[in-house]
Amino acid sequence: MAAPSRARAWSGRRGHGADSPVESPHDDHHSAMSDPASALARAEAQVAAVRGNPAARLALMGRVFRGPTGHAPRHLPFRRAALSFMRWQARRGVLDPLDATPPGSVWWRAVNERLLRDGCETIALLGGLAGEPSSQAVRLWLEFGARPTGRHWYRAHNASIVGAYLENRELAEAESAPERFFMNVALARVLYAHALNAAPRLALGRFAPLGRVVGDPRLGMAGVFLSLGRVLPDRYPLTLDVERYIADEQRLGRVLDYAVIVPRLQLLYEWSAEELSDPRVLGLVRDGNPVYAWPFEDRHVWRSRQTPFTARALARLTRPSGLRAGG
Repeated sequence: MAAPSRARAWSGRRGHGADSPVESPHDDHHSAMSDPASALARAEAQVAAVRGNPAARLALMGRVFRGPTGHAPRHLPFRRAALSFMRWQARRGVLDPLDATPPGSVWWRAVNERLLRDGCETIALLGGLAGEPSSQAVRLWLEFGARPTGRHWYRAHNASIVGAYLENRELAEAESAPERFFMNVALARVLYAHALNAAPRLALGRFAPLGRVVGDPRLGMAGVFLSLGRVLPDRYPLTLDVERYIADEQRLGRVLDYAVIVPRLQLLYEWSAEELSDPRVLGLVRDGNPVYAWPFEDRHVWRSRQTPFTARALARLTRPSGLRAGG
């Protein structure tokens, strides 16, 4: 992003290093209208310029990892995971303009724009534009700028995603039932990928030594979790019942979700709330069942009716045990 020394100096001056407390876990966006030369205003203008073009959105996300100078060799490898998360959105058509046929998704577009804005604001701050970080997520992006590690990348990326989910809940409620189901699947997947890298005992139990390699966002395996191509249907809008999509899910994705991720969902969300310094994450799960724009009464969808032997064995082998919140 910026030269590492400059990013570290910025983080040190404001006291938000990797182990420092933050002022608030909640988003606290300042008004960009008060200072058109601010970093937030620049970020909002950049996002507005690509709003109607999915390919331009992808290109903007890619530029974030080149930093304010265009040369950030330590950060560029993380672009791979970020773009994996966006490419399947573009393929599904959810980022298409709202006047397209069929139109894109108001909710998915808003979530994507929050991620883009946070990244662009970070680059603007590192490039010397005025302003304080507008949210906790931007503070975490700045920490990633100073220390480009897998854990710092996941903290920044997932803080933006969680923030986007929370601030767009009303838009989510307007989506179809199967779309809202897959919103929860997508969130669980990105949180689990983070745990693979930062809390491998939570994510893989006795196979924890594999976690940091499998979950490294610079490597191709992380894209399996973040692209969601094996989980989400490759089209939008969805027209079938939730149960039909669950039955049609590819076997590998189904085993991963129901045998590995679902049994540890409560622990995963509790760990994520602490890791992201955002207790609001706890409101997205209830008794081990995702409840973002999804009624708790319909929690049966998170339990597989038919669990093959391989899935049951995998669940036993990867069962987390003796964990604290830090994994």
